[in-house]
Formats: sequence, structure tokens, C-alpha cells
Amino acid sequence: MIVALAPAGTKALPIHVLGSEDVALWAGQQSDRIRTWVDASGFKGAIGTALMIHDAEGHPEAALIGYGTKAARKRDRFAVAAALPKLAPGTYRIDSGIDPHHLEQEALGWLLACYSFTRYRENSVDHATLVTPGGVDAQRVSILAEAEFLTRDLINTPASDMGPAELEAAARGLAETHKAKITAITGEALLKNNLPMIHTVGRASDRAPRLIDMHWGTSGPKITLVGKGVCFDTGGLNLKPGSSMGLMKKDMGGAANVLGLAHMIMASGLQVRLRVLIPAVENSVSANSFRPQDILTSRKGLTVEINNTDAEGRLVLADALTLASEGEPDLIVSMATLTGAARVAVGPDLAPYFTDDDVAATSLDLAARRMADPVWRLPFHEPYEAMIEPGIADLDNAPSGGFAGSITAALFLRRFVSEQDRYMHFDIYGWQPVAAPGRPKGGALQGARALFAALPDMLDL
Repeated sequence: MIVALAPAGTKALPIHVLGSEDVALWAGQQSDRIRTWVDASGFKGAIGTALMIHDAEGHPEAALIGYGTKAARKRDRFAVAAALPKLAPGTYRIDSGIDPHHLEQEALGWLLACYSFTRYRENSVDHATLVTPGGVDAQRVSILAEAEFLTRDLINTPASDMGPAELEAAARGLAETHKAKITAITGEALLKNNLPMIHTVGRASDRAPRLIDMHWGTSGPKITLVGKGVCFDTGGLNLKPGSSMGLMKKDMGGAANVLGLAHMIMASGLQVRLRVLIPAVENSVSANSFRPQDILTSRKGLTVEINNTDAEGRLVLADALTLASEGEPDLIVSMATLTGAARVAVGPDLAPYFTDDDVAATSLDLAARRMADPVWRLPFHEPYEAMIEPGIADLDNAPSGGFAGSITAALFLRRFVSEQDRYMHFDIYGWQPVAAPGRPKGGALQGARALFAALPDMLDL
């Protein structure tokens, strides 16, 4: 799918973006013909509405898009994209109605609204094309949209076609595009390379577990992205009920998000030394499944008591984070569809994150608003450390009691980086449960766009 804005200067129909309070004033400045048509149509400027304006011969000459009220715009994002389905196919340019500071966001929303998942059936919808607004970097917006489309495609693909090998193939395709180096440690080689917990979680599947390792860039600060690549999660011997298994194709959403973020970094030529680590497994049930009450020894040497085989994501991330820390990067970021507790806390739309770095958190929060990619900081609350210490082993992978599940999972992960590491963890959902402007139902990129925009400040680029 081509993801691009039309070049500036392309012949196009003008769009007037009108808030609810602007419609009467704008109409009053037009000809009797246009004013009568606007009045007769009942166009009030609500978000999600559009009106085609025709000339005396019936040919389209302009379009109106509703921008709603300021209060309504606060309740969602990509207000212009909400009207895209109401526009006739064609090429348009935004002539008026949007603050210049919001033009990039609305242009991105327009592109994101054009996404469709076409792997299993054709979609012949002709979407309207937008001419690059003045002051907007068309290449940057296209890169952001490409990254999101990559992430959505990966998550939307069912596990039958997106197992560990296919996830590796997708990473290799991205590496080839950007001339990055990539290797994978697979199956029994995980044990030889001291990645025991990745092997343990994935060994029950007939699809071999692996650790995907991609490197790009030769100068600048070192950043390592770690993404949870559980391609399907049955829960293991602590088998999930069918209702909880229905969306488990998205349990590799962390991996999909870090690959989307990696595309942004590499396609933009950011001056960093990038590493991407993805533990890719399928958590299945068989005679050699790992069991509740097993005690595993991690790459770092910490022992982990298994109290629930459905808390497997933190196990595979733990070995990958230890490997990441050994490389002494300037920043480590993990992204994972890790806990239901995060969804209870902030719902599906917000991407909660954890960090001890207040400066990085400030940069991220500001970037999130600018990039229409909402995040929310949660604490590494150290008094809860005792909750992940079972006594029989160093760590418990699933503390009992049900309290603070997202925090205890984040604390567990933090044990596998050093105290000197700058570390951020994102507990994302990776899924849009209900279609919204620029965000169709299905796989979703969360937090990655905000992080990309914040990296220059975080790393002093």
C-alpha cells in the first residue's frame, strides 16, 4: 500500500475545515447559491461530517469538513480524518480552518484513515488523497504512517501465518530495507547461548522459539528496543478460557511496535546506534510444557518461581533485557502486551509506561501530546518489590493477591537491567477495540510515535 501525501502544488479541490461556531460566518461570506446549499444540507460543522460543494454545472468545486467544538476535539484525535469516508474520491488540499501547529497531526490522521488489512481479502475502497499542507514534512508523515501500517499488519495477521519464524521473516524484511544486520538464535541454540527462559517458554510448541537480534547505525547514542514476541499465548498449562484466548494473536504486539519504531528511526536516518531484540515464541501446551512451581534460572542468574505459566511474557523479556543491558546502551526500552492490570488501570487507549528518569518522562509526555499518541506514566513503586519475592526463589513470575499487577510486572522486568541503565517499559494493549478516526478496529501502534518524537531530547541528538 502506498502511504504518501500528494506533492504541494498538485491540482486539488479546496477543503474548508469549519468548527461548529464557524459555519454560519463562512456561509454568510459565500454566494447565495453556496449559502443556500449549506443551509439546505443541514451542515453544522460536527466532527465526522463533510459536504461537497458543486458549481453551477454540478461539478465538485470544494468541500467542507466539520471540526466540531474545542470541547469535542478534546475527546478524540484526528478530527479531519473522521470525515474522510464522507468525501468523494479525488485529491484535496486544506485551504483553511486548522492551526498550523496541528496540520502535521491532521495530515497523519488522514493517511492512517486510509489503512485496510488486505492480506485475506481485497479492499477496493478509493480513499481521497490529501495534498501536503504548507509547513508539513511529507516524508516524515509518510514514515510515521508506514510504521503504523507495518505494526497493524503484523498484529492483524493470525498466528497461523505469524509464528516465530514468520515474525523473524518480517524483521529480516525490515532489516533488508534499511541495510541493517540481523541474526537469530533458534531452538536448542538458545540454551547454548544462555537464553534459557526464552527456550523454556517456547519449547512446547512445534514452532521453534528464537531470539531475533537486529543492529543498525554506526554512530551516535546506543538505544536498544526489546519487544515481546509471543506469537500466540494459550496460557500454557494454566490454560486461558476461550474468551481470553480470542485476541492472543496480538500478544506479539510489543514486537510489532518496536519494529514500527525501528522503521521510524532507520527511515528518518536518526543518528543512533540501534539494536532491536525480539524473543519470539509460542506459549503452547504439550508434554514438555513448563509447569507451575517450576523454578527457572535466567540468563542473569536470578531464579524465578513459576506460579502461573500464563505470565510468560516477562520471562522471555527478562533474558532479552539482560542481553540488552550487557551491551551498555544509553537507553533500553521494552514494549509488551504484558498485563490485563494495565488495561483495568488506563483502558485500551492509553499506553502506560514506567521509568525512573524524570527528564525522559517529561520529554515523552510533551511528545505524546504533539504526536497524538497518548501515554501515561506509572511508578516503579519500590515498596511493592516484596510482592515479587517468593522466598523459595529470587523472583515470583505471578504474585498472588491480584494487586498492582502492571507495577509488579514492571518491577520484575527492571530486575534484569542494571541500576546504571536508563530504562523505560511500556505495557501496551496493541489493539483498537472500536473503530475511531484514523484508527480502524484491529492492531494498533501505541507509544512508539511519542517515543520517536522524544528521542532527540532524551539522547541529546
